[in-house]
Amino acid sequence: MSNYQVKNTIKLENLSTKEVVLDASRQLKKLRKAISKLQNTMYAEAKYSVLICLQGMDTSGKDSLIKEVFKDVNVSGVVVHSFKTPSEVELKHDYLWRHYIAMPERGKIGVFNRTHYENVLVTRVHPEYILNENIPAVKSLADLNDDFYHQRMEEINNFEKHLAANGTIILKFYLNLSKQEQKSRLLRRLDLKEKNWKFSPGDLKERKLWNQYQDCYQDLLNRTSTDYAPWFVVPADDKPTVRLIVAQIILENLRKYNFQEPQLPEKFKVEIENYKNQLHQE
Repeated sequence: MSNYQVKNTIKLENLSTKEVVLDASRQLKKLRKAISKLQNTMYAEAKYSVLICLQGMDTSGKDSLIKEVFKDVNVSGVVVHSFKTPSEVELKHDYLWRHYIAMPERGKIGVFNRTHYENVLVTRVHPEYILNENIPAVKSLADLNDDFYHQRMEEINNFEKHLAANGTIILKFYLNLSKQEQKSRLLRRLDLKEKNWKFSPGDLKERKLWNQYQDCYQDLLNRTSTDYAPWFVVPADDKPTVRLIVAQIILENLRKYNFQEPQLPEKFKVEIENYKNQLHQE
């Protein structure tokens, strides 16, 4: 698990709040253009795919982060999945099935807005949800102990190891929002009419379980951060900064793979002038 800090970017002590936002915006623009260029090359090479996993408490800024970080990527090169409560069809399969079929194809970036980790997070805070899966070994809530969830985490590790071994680059981000900032953002949703639609009374019910969620996050972060699928814990109280940090981490990690566009076969190279002449003579 990595607590990540932006390197050589914003010096907060020397800038006003407005200047910080503008500087972060300028730097993010450069980073996302570089990410877009890498994605184009990755698509041409067709060896790797990228999976970006975003987790965080309600109002941590996942939706706006996706919009801002990936807005310059070719629209066909990034696919976003927001996982909600499992459907009737999804519950007829194992808990990882719906995530596996949503994996990005080679050359593309997939973004999971809430992820397969909900299966060891929300279901751990609300274990009654597991009963909907009709697992043969689970007879009652008493069967849903720490061993059950730790076994699931090991299954998730193996799932991600399989994906990584087959060419998926996995980067996982926990947007670490403070409880006070969540309160401010929920109040903003209530104060601003254009934001009212985002509010749900359920947000307040889940907020009362804040400490339970934090304990569950700590456990899953410690048990599921691996070399092939690392977690990055990013401070999320300031949206411009968290977007910049996430974009920088993505760019730094993708550059390690040195994607290369395929070369035109030699038999076609020697005919380039001939092909040009054919087109000019049409």
